[in-house]
Amino acid sequence: MLLRQKISTLTITKQEKDEKSTSDNQKAARTRRQRGYQWEDTIVKRFNNSENWKAFRLGSPSIALPDVLVVNTENSTIFTIEAKSGTSTSLPVPADQIERCLEWIKTFDIYKKRKVLLAFKFLSKKRIDVGKYEGRELREYFKIWDESLEITDCVCTYEGKFFAKIEGTRKEIFLKECKMPFKTKQRTSA
Repeated sequence: MLLRQKISTLTITKQEKDEKSTSDNQKAARTRRQRGYQWEDTIVKRFNNSENWKAFRLGSPSIALPDVLVVNTENSTIFTIEAKSGTSTSLPVPADQIERCLEWIKTFDIYKKRKVLLAFKFLSKKRIDVGKYEGRELREYFKIWDESLEITDCVCTYEGKFFAKIEGTRKEIFLKECKMPFKTKQRTSA
């Protein structure tokens, strides 16, 4: 009888820990999504407040669309933007997200200037442990994807360096910074 009570207690304790862990993971995922939506919304508002520009958030990540579509008919320009935001020291971009942005700009061949932009926002707090942060400078980068490069998983660092991830190793690649038509916390990479 005593053994059965101990097993029952262990099971309950394990279930409570699993439920708390799942709840914490769900909360963290929700926070990451909210940061992403806020960054996309900020980009859209900045473009829409700039003369001759019009920007749109295109919807949820599950429907294979870029995060943001931006057009300037005066300059015959279109951008598809993949936006990443976070508290870590590097922000990844999966290859399929770059590929879908490229497909979209190829579709709109009426525009003379067609670019895929990768927009990174490193928040002013750096995650150092679960629920622990330290202050740092907020940084933004707007990189222009080079269509001559092979599409691969990539990562941008807090310093603004950009790397392709090929077979588990990082290879630095150099992408141009896009001069934005609005005020940013943009830094040029070293």
